[in-house]
Amino acid sequence: MRASHTSGMVVALLEAGIHLDWVGGISAGASNAANYLSRDADRARRSFTDFAADPKFGDVRTFVRGEGLFNARYIYQEAGLPGQALAFDWDTYAANPAAFRIGGFNATTGEQVHWGRDDVHDIHDLMIRVQASSTMPVLMPPVTIDGQIYVDGALGPAGGIPLDAARADGYGKFLAVLTRERGYVKPPQGGEWFFRRHFRKFPAVAEALMRRSQRYNATREELVELERQGLAYLFVPEQMPVGNGERNVGKLAASHRAGLAQARRELPAIREFLGLAPQ
Repeated sequence: MRASHTSGMVVALLEAGIHLDWVGGISAGASNAANYLSRDADRARRSFTDFAADPKFGDVRTFVRGEGLFNARYIYQEAGLPGQALAFDWDTYAANPAAFRIGGFNATTGEQVHWGRDDVHDIHDLMIRVQASSTMPVLMPPVTIDGQIYVDGALGPAGGIPLDAARADGYGKFLAVLTRERGYVKPPQGGEWFFRRHFRKFPAVAEALMRRSQRYNATREELVELERQGLAYLFVPEQMPVGNGERNVGKLAASHRAGLAQARRELPAIREFLGLAPQ
């Protein structure tokens, strides 16, 4: 739910008519990427604000039923269908020529996968990959795609920031949208005994959880160095007002407004970094 803040960047880019040729997203960033590709500013906002009040959004009851603390099947596979609570504009997405990568983590092999347009042929193909990328271990059930089991793409070698995917596609200059303040350093993951026991059938997941903070911090440090070199622009929250599991719509809406206001203030600098004419 920290993406309530970064969804403000999606809205600001769309307002300004900035449509990049490549976009990558992992975990909640995958939802932001999908909304950006569909050029739907209202959905970008509602996905991480109003939608939290939907009675089917998920809670302890859905968790006990094995559907996840966030009711993932409903959120990703049902709510985005035509006429539903968070309808996704498939036609605009399909007409958008931009390339994209959505990152997932193979729970069996421990490999990172970055899905793109070649993997997506209909709305189900897209949304189940967004779901897989966003599947927080323990809190949400794993997702099966083409016979393989996936969990949150943030467990991959880049720690949840798709810098490696952008480089693999040939890019050397990056606009990175982050969900933590500039001075943030992710602490080591506790609970090793629990995770190794819980994921005894998927030891790669437990191992990745133990290494996640190291990987995330390393990618953040790399981005800061790229910023120093003029090769990256980092959109970093001035303040992150909500936690990952926040459900209070008022707090989420305030978080979105703060992110949007910050993004609008930074747009001139972003345009300059991207080589776009000032408005």
